[in-house]
Amino acid sequence: MERRTFLTRGLTVTGGVAAAGIGGRPADADTRDRVRVLRTVEAASAGGHYTPNRAPLRPAPFLKLPPGSVRPRGWLRRQLDLQVEGLNGRMPEVSDYLVYDTNGWVDPAKGGWEELPYWLRGFTDLGLVTGDERVRSLTRRWVDGILATQLADGWFGPAALRTSLEGGPDFWPHMPVLDALRSYAEATGDERITPFLMRYFDFQNRQPAEVFRRGWGAYRWGDTIDSVYWAYNRTGDGRLLDLVRKIHAGSADYVTGLPTPHNVNLAQGFREPAQYGVLAGDPALRAATYRDYDTVMGTYGQFPGGGFAGDENCRPYFTDPRQGLETCGFVELMHSFELLTRITGDPVWADRCEDIAVNSLPAAFDPAQRGTHYITSANGVQLDNVAKTHGQFDNDFAMQAYMPGVHDYRCCPHNYGMGWPYYAEELWLATYDAGLCASMYAASEVTAKVGGDGTTVTVTEETGYPFEESVTLRISTPRPVEFPLYLRVPRWCEQPALRVNGSPVPLRAAPPCYVVVTRTWRQGDRVELRLPMRATTRTWEKNHGAVSVEYGPLTFSLAIEENWRRFAGTTAWPEYEVTAGSPWNYGLDGRSFSLRRRPTRGNPFTRRGAPLEIRARARRIPNWRTDDENVIRPLQDGPVRSDERAETVTLIPMGAARLRVTAFPVIGHGADARDWRLVPVASASHLWQGDTTEALCDGIEPASSGDESIPRFTWWDHRGGVEWVQYDHPEPITAAATAVYWFDDTGHGQCRVPVSWRLLYRDGDTWTPVENPSAYGTARDTYNRTTFTPVRASAFRLEARLGDGVSGGILEWRVDQV
Repeated sequence: MERRTFLTRGLTVTGGVAAAGIGGRPADADTRDRVRVLRTVEAASAGGHYTPNRAPLRPAPFLKLPPGSVRPRGWLRRQLDLQVEGLNGRMPEVSDYLVYDTNGWVDPAKGGWEELPYWLRGFTDLGLVTGDERVRSLTRRWVDGILATQLADGWFGPAALRTSLEGGPDFWPHMPVLDALRSYAEATGDERITPFLMRYFDFQNRQPAEVFRRGWGAYRWGDTIDSVYWAYNRTGDGRLLDLVRKIHAGSADYVTGLPTPHNVNLAQGFREPAQYGVLAGDPALRAATYRDYDTVMGTYGQFPGGGFAGDENCRPYFTDPRQGLETCGFVELMHSFELLTRITGDPVWADRCEDIAVNSLPAAFDPAQRGTHYITSANGVQLDNVAKTHGQFDNDFAMQAYMPGVHDYRCCPHNYGMGWPYYAEELWLATYDAGLCASMYAASEVTAKVGGDGTTVTVTEETGYPFEESVTLRISTPRPVEFPLYLRVPRWCEQPALRVNGSPVPLRAAPPCYVVVTRTWRQGDRVELRLPMRATTRTWEKNHGAVSVEYGPLTFSLAIEENWRRFAGTTAWPEYEVTAGSPWNYGLDGRSFSLRRRPTRGNPFTRRGAPLEIRARARRIPNWRTDDENVIRPLQDGPVRSDERAETVTLIPMGAARLRVTAFPVIGHGADARDWRLVPVASASHLWQGDTTEALCDGIEPASSGDESIPRFTWWDHRGGVEWVQYDHPEPITAAATAVYWFDDTGHGQCRVPVSWRLLYRDGDTWTPVENPSAYGTARDTYNRTTFTPVRASAFRLEARLGDGVSGGILEWRVDQV
C-alpha cells in the first residue's frame, strides 16, 4: 500500500491511499510516537501473540482474544447479567430439549438435533465473559458429557444423526458444538479439545463428496471452516486443509451467487467465499462475499437496523420494513461480521455489527430477556400471538409475541444467546503486529499480551457509547512497552478528535478507517477519542423515499406508548403481547431535530430507560393503517400529502422501542405530493401457504398470466367448484367497473383461468350480483375488464367457478371507483 509520511516535531502521522494524515504538535515528549490512518488493515506477516494463521493460510490482520480477556461494563454488562438470569442463562429450566439425562448429545441412544448445540454455544461464552460460576459449572458438565460420546472413528453425539440424511450424516448440528468447545478450550486450556476435534475432522474427511451437499449444513459450512482453521493453526496438520478444500468444493456455491433464500442460511453462508479465500488466496473469493452481502442488502435490506427482509425466506417484492428478520438471523449476521472484521481488516464489518447490536438486537427480547420472538421489524406496531393469514409474512404461524417459545420459535430461543457474549468478546482484538484494536466501543476492560516480548497490559475503557461520543482509554502496564493501538472510526463520524495524554493529535480521516497510535506506552497513559455525533437522515430510495433518523451509531424510532399484556406463561416465564397506546401513523415534516438527554433509568434499551430522545416535526397520515390482522400496511410512494396539523413527536433509540415506526414517509407540500391510497382488506375463501391476498391489489404489473416472479394469489390446492376473493373498504365507494388479471401456469402447474366468474357487492347481509355487467372475460395475459351499473357499497366479491380438476389464481384485481 502506498504510504505518505509527514514528520513534525517527533510525531509521525501516516495516511494510506484512502485517507491521509497531517502533522501536528507531539502527543507528548516521546519522539517515537507514530500515528497512521488506514482505510483497511493488511497483515504484513502472520504475527501476533494469539495463534496467528499458519502458512499457507493468509495472515489475519486481527486475532481473537481468548474468552474472558474482555470484561464488559456499563450497559453491555447489564445486558449480559440479564441474559444470565434470563432465557439463555436459565434455558434448561424451560426447554425439554436440554434435559441432560435424555439428551442425545450426552447419551447417543437418545434424540437430539440443533437445540442443545445452539444453546450451548451462547451459554458457554456467557459464562466465560461474565465469570458466573453457575453458568461455567453447567458448561463443564455438558462439555464433559459431549466429549465422552466420541467413538473411535471420530463421530460424536446422537447416533441417529449419523444416518439421518439420505443414509448419511447430518453435520449441521455439530457446527455450533465446535464453537462452544473451542471457546471452552481457549479459556480453560482443556487439552482434550484439540485431539477430539482432530478425530472428528478425520471422520468428515473420509466422507464422500455428496454428504456435504445435504441438509441445512450445505449452506452453513463456513462455520466448520472456521473451526478447521482453528485446529490447523494449533497442529499444522495438512489433512485439515484438504478437508477445507473438500468442504468448499462440495457445499453450496456462494461464489457465483446466492444459493438459498433462507435468511439464516444467508446470514451464515455469505461469508464462506472469504473464509475459503484465507486458504486459496484468490482475491475474487473475498470479492464474492462483499458482492453477496451487497446483493442481499441492496434488495432486502433497504430499511434501518442493519438487517434485511427475511421473515423465514427472502421473497421478491416483500422488502418493506415491516418484514423484519429472524432473531437467529440477527445474531448470525453479527457473528459473520465479527469474523469478517478479523479476516479482512475492513472496519465496515464492525460498523455493520454495531448497527445490529445497538439498534435491532435489543428489541428481539422483552426488557428482562425472559422471552424472545421470531422476527423483529423496523416498522411494526403490534406484537401479538395471532397467526397472520394473508401472506404478510413468509410463515403463517404466530411469531411476534414475546415468550420462551421453546416449541413456538424453537431455533431462536436456543440460538440467540451468542449475540451479546460474542459482541463483548469482539470489542477488543489482538493485532498481527502485537498490538490491540478497539474494534467496537463499550465500557470494558481488556487484559492482553502486547509488544515484542508479550508484556501483559490492561486497558480500561470508559465510555457511555453509543449514547455518548467520548471514549477514554487508560493504560496499565508493569513496564514501558511499545505496541500499536488501533482505534476504529465509524463510517458516520466525519471529524474524529484524538488526544494522547491530554495533547491533541491532528487527524484528517475518511471514515470508516482505523487510527493507529504506535508508541512506547507507560503506566497511566491516557487516550481520548471523541466521535462527534449529530442528527441526520438517511433516505431509502428503494423503499418509496422513506427516511430514517440517525444520531451517530443509533437509529431512532417513534416513541409509541407500549401496552404490555401478559396473556400466558408463568411469573418466572411470562408471555407478553404488546399493543400501541398512542398514534403511530406519522410522516416526518422537515428535517430539523432537537436532541435531549434524559436521566438514566436502568436499562437503556427500554421505552422508559432510553437516555436520549429526539424531537421532530411530523404530521399524521390518516390512510396509513394496519390491516384487519393488525399488521402495519407497507409504505407508499412519497412525498405524501397530509392535511393534518403539524405536531412535535418524540423519537427514541430504535433498540429501546419494541413497537416501531423507524422508516418514515416524508410529508410533501408541493405539486409532487401524493395522496396515500386507502387499501381495502382482501380476504378469500382459501389461500395457499406462500401466496398472499395482498397480491390482489399490490399494484405490481404482471408480465403475463404465467408470471411467477411477482407475488400472487391462488386457491391452490382447491380444485373445481366455486371460490371467491373479497375487498372490504373502510368506507363505502361507488364502483362502475372491475378488472382482473388471471394467474395461469399451464405447462408446469395446475392453475388455469376459471370457467366463469361474476362480481357481487354486499347489500346489508346479502351478496348481490352487480347489474348489467358487460362480458366477464377469461383471457390470459391481459386484464379482463367488466363494466356495470354504478353501485355504492363497502364490500365487493369476485366469485369464480374453477374448471374440473384444476385450481386458479389472480395476479391483480381492481374495483374502479367513479
